[in-house]
Amino acid sequence: MAEKRVYEVIFIIVPDADDEEVMRLSEGVQKIITGQGGTITKTEMMGRRRLAYEIKHQREGTYVLLEVEGSGSEIAELERRMRVNDRILRYMTIRVDEDRRRAEKLKDRRARKAARRPLATKSEPKAADSEFGEEYAA
Repeated sequence: MAEKRVYEVIFIIVPDADDEEVMRLSEGVQKIITGQGGTITKTEMMGRRRLAYEIKHQREGTYVLLEVEGSGSEIAELERRMRVNDRILRYMTIRVDEDRRRAEKLKDRRARKAARRPLATKSEPKAADSEFGEEYAA
């Protein structure tokens, strides 16, 4: 069995689709993924938003974000089916497990570095450090 990878799949559905159709398309995409052996760890309906630029004469779209865990073969099948679906304006798949692993490694390194650093004690500024000189130091 291949290594499990984590992907984020976002797709934009045409704006004239009602909530029922959006749910049906989202569930269809989820069935494709689970049917190919992948698992869905997160689903987020981002709602209707204005597009950055016009796509197929549409200025708005309904965004759906999925977080998928799998081997990669289910992503290939998913993209193949989304490509031919005329109700999906655009889709994008990003592999995020490497980036998350790298971010976690950097976070751990920063935490270890901070633990080695001596704690700075808060003390009153010295009279010599004052910009007004000794006469205003208390």
